[in-house]
Amino acid sequence: MTFEFSENDIRFLLETAAPALLSKADTIKGDPAIVEGMMEHESRRLFERIMLMSRATMTTAVSPRFLFEVLLRTARGDLASRSYTVERTTGQKIPVFDTPEVVRFLDGESVLKYLADMLTSFNRVESFTLPVRVRKGVWRRVRFNDMDVDSLISFCQAVDEDRRFAYYKRIADVCLFILGMFPEYVAGEYHSSPADDTRPRMFGRLARTAGDYEEEGKRFYRLAGQHPDAIRIGMTDVLCQLNDNFNLAKKPLNYISEHFIQLSKATLFSPPA
Repeated sequence: MTFEFSENDIRFLLETAAPALLSKADTIKGDPAIVEGMMEHESRRLFERIMLMSRATMTTAVSPRFLFEVLLRTARGDLASRSYTVERTTGQKIPVFDTPEVVRFLDGESVLKYLADMLTSFNRVESFTLPVRVRKGVWRRVRFNDMDVDSLISFCQAVDEDRRFAYYKRIADVCLFILGMFPEYVAGEYHSSPADDTRPRMFGRLARTAGDYEEEGKRFYRLAGQHPDAIRIGMTDVLCQLNDNFNLAKKPLNYISEHFIQLSKATLFSPPA
């Protein structure tokens, strides 16, 4: 799914970056090159104006898609001036000197826009039901949540392969989103044998660690990138980049979560269960 900027977004952009062009808003909205250029060169001014707003106003003055692209562009600029990112393990923060790699990865417009679209998709989480075959002649209706990895995997297994692209992609997106925006919800790393796993349980299932989410995220981005639908709509390259650079992809999301919207996350997103 690709989200477009609204008329309010374009007006906000022009009010901030080029007030003299407000009368030409309709023309500018139809020229992606002009809009993208303004977004890139004025991201800091846009960010500062948005950050002065209350949480309630922030979500009405501009669309979520516009907001998240501004945050990603600002995070990229901030990270370019830093020497390290921070990896969080149980009770520890470890500096990792990888900001040049993170910035180069985010320099790809297709990656940045994919991440902005992905964050927008979590602005509203949906639940749905699907009849699932238990055994021959026996079906039951199962409720799924499109932010729950286990229910999405179950849903994916219940549909034919030619319909699985959207679910492969969503499962991977959920893993990246949780690790990036809500790392505090992820179980710590527990070192025990499979027969004596001491990880906490959630609804009867072992809670996933950061390593589990990364492994699942990479696997499902790979499956999504290999699916014929990805080839048909031109998404193979960006999905393969996310598979190959999953750990880099979460870094700008971590930065946004911690430095920009720590107090607004519950307004912008539904937290993981």
